[in-house]
Amino acid sequence: MPPEPAMPDDAAPPPPAGTMTWQPELEELRRREAMARQLGGPEKVRRQHEGGRLTVRERIERLADPGSFHEIGAIAGQASYDEAGRLTGLVPSNCVFGRATVDGRRVVLVGDDFTVRGGSADATIREKPLMAERMANEFRMPIIRIIEGSGGGGSVKTIETTGRANLPGGVGGTGLFHYTTHNLSEVPVVALGLGAVAGLGAARLAASHYSVMTKRSSVFVAGPPVVARLGAPVTKEELGGWETQCRAGAVDDAVDTEEEAFARARRFLSYLPSSVHEVSPVLPCEDDPARRDETLMDAVPRDPRRVYRMRPIIESVVDRGSFFEMGRFFGRSVITGLARLAGRAVAVMASDPFFHGGCWTSDACQKVVRFVDLAETFHLPVVYLMDCPGFMVGLEAERQATIRHGVRAMAAINQSSVPWCTIIVRNAFGVAGAAHQPANRLSLRYAWLSARWGSLPLEGGIEAAYRAEIEAAPDSAAKLAEIEARLNRLRSPFRTAEAFWVEEIIDPRETRPLLCEFARMADPLRQPRPARLQMRP
Repeated sequence: MPPEPAMPDDAAPPPPAGTMTWQPELEELRRREAMARQLGGPEKVRRQHEGGRLTVRERIERLADPGSFHEIGAIAGQASYDEAGRLTGLVPSNCVFGRATVDGRRVVLVGDDFTVRGGSADATIREKPLMAERMANEFRMPIIRIIEGSGGGGSVKTIETTGRANLPGGVGGTGLFHYTTHNLSEVPVVALGLGAVAGLGAARLAASHYSVMTKRSSVFVAGPPVVARLGAPVTKEELGGWETQCRAGAVDDAVDTEEEAFARARRFLSYLPSSVHEVSPVLPCEDDPARRDETLMDAVPRDPRRVYRMRPIIESVVDRGSFFEMGRFFGRSVITGLARLAGRAVAVMASDPFFHGGCWTSDACQKVVRFVDLAETFHLPVVYLMDCPGFMVGLEAERQATIRHGVRAMAAINQSSVPWCTIIVRNAFGVAGAAHQPANRLSLRYAWLSARWGSLPLEGGIEAAYRAEIEAAPDSAAKLAEIEARLNRLRSPFRTAEAFWVEEIIDPRETRPLLCEFARMADPLRQPRPARLQMRP
């Protein structure tokens, strides 16, 4: 009887029930993962909690949708072994990253573990944050950076532990620097400062579309010990506290708790597409697009010297509860934020007459540049509620090169290609007044009944233009009042409309219906495409 043919490999009988060939390796993997989850050890975790801060893993757990985080490189770190080569311990890399969903959208989460060497380079595997940035870039996913410590940056101890000094950006180090800024032109970047943030960490925080820090945190290029060596002793709060950084514009917002920071990150992302290759989704809207708010008729006082509150006007014309302000403490004569009109995401810019009468300061101009870049990068139509009497004037304004920053703001507006709609609420004067819509292309423009404009305001301008006539008059005050009354009649917005120099003067109560119509008209123009410019931090 001939022998039976050999059984092919893929037909080999299964192992006996209850056995698993690779069980020992699986157990070692689970053991290493458990060691990594201990972070820097119980004592370091306790100190983190006593400081009122969550650990990086707790932060990711609370930021991501439940059960959605898929970690990458969890067991990367520094292992120790006994003489027999058996694993005795594992100190994980102080960078934790992976994929997750946030409000159902897939994102990349990357966080610093302060419990391991304070988040410094001594315990960093730099390929981990680099891979996080690359993954966001190439898979077109938003990235959220959770930053505490130096964010993978250097420490002077590194010289001793490695036996050499690092050349910043040297061999192998340029990738992270490249993606830190390059991703600004590709995907939404959110950065959370949740502790002491210094050096490269501060750069990664600032290199974002939206940044937020907790009020107990501090952010600086170099901390108080370094600054003290330069002869300027300061406290951590003076140097890098939230008031310093938010007023300087280095950080967009500050909140009381980490939970609030997570909520701000989620809400910011809700207005944006996942990358420049998409457009923001249209959400259901329960707020009537035709709603007319009667309070708008009284929103602007007749006396041009009186201020009024712009934020209630914004809240009135956009979908109820949808306005998300950014950078409130920087460049305060300009308000910027995201909102929705009939469920469609838009970028809202508005004047705030409570600060410098709405004049564009050097800070406000820088704020405009960055905000218009954001709208252009992610194809968001712009709505500008304008009350700008011109550039800020005076000695301090000249020292801050306000006109140079103003020209940059004008260039950003003129170079934009997104749909644009301007509502002239009150003032439009001078060069800054001219920068209320992109030049040389169609945009929509409406003027309220309270609108007024010109090369410069009459206040102060009459004295300069008619000085000889006023000085020669028997009663100079009466002559000034006479000239002012005459010019006020001539500068009526209705006379401007006669020449079609302003397209439409509207009842303020028509603003929301017109803006919602603008948002619907802009829909076909919001085509996904690669950004034409690199978003500037």
